[in-house]
Amino acid sequence: MSRIGKNPITIPAGVEVKFNNGLVTVKGKKGELVQPIDKDINVKIDGAELTVERPTEQKRHKAMHGLYRSLINNMVVGVSEGYTKKMEMIGVGFRCSNQGQLLELAVGFSHPVVFLIPSEIKLTTAMEKGTPPTITLESHDLQLLGQVAARIQKIRKPEPYKGKGIKFQGQILRKKAGKAGAKK
Repeated sequence: MSRIGKNPITIPAGVEVKFNNGLVTVKGKKGELVQPIDKDINVKIDGAELTVERPTEQKRHKAMHGLYRSLINNMVVGVSEGYTKKMEMIGVGFRCSNQGQLLELAVGFSHPVVFLIPSEIKLTTAMEKGTPPTITLESHDLQLLGQVAARIQKIRKPEPYKGKGIKFQGQILRKKAGKAGAKK
């Protein structure tokens, strides 16, 4: 039994959920999201509670049961509360700035890297003295937010020796020891 799939989703006030023709549409104060659902999976809406049901105990149906329940729950939370990801830039001379949806990063290359952020994501950058430069991304779409944050991090991943690079706030990096014979 899928433990995640069995859990019902409570729909908060101000959020409207519709299911027809294999599409789940979730509308709230932050925006609107649409997710196609496999034809075997059934979604039932009873007032302020939503349940996802599967037809059989096949491995494929069990996997989709939990998956679609999680996707729909992420949509409901996104349109009601929204999601935020904060990223820090660790390194000497690393800088970030934005003009609208254009993110400009100076991360140790010979040229600044310019990255276009989709319009569904709100971008803010902060450069305060004594703290590393910070990139804040806010959106109602968790999938898009995670994908964009991963692409930003891919520009300069944290390296394992000094930890220089772009990392998520609160992310713990495992650092490696340097060369053992260097201190003799």
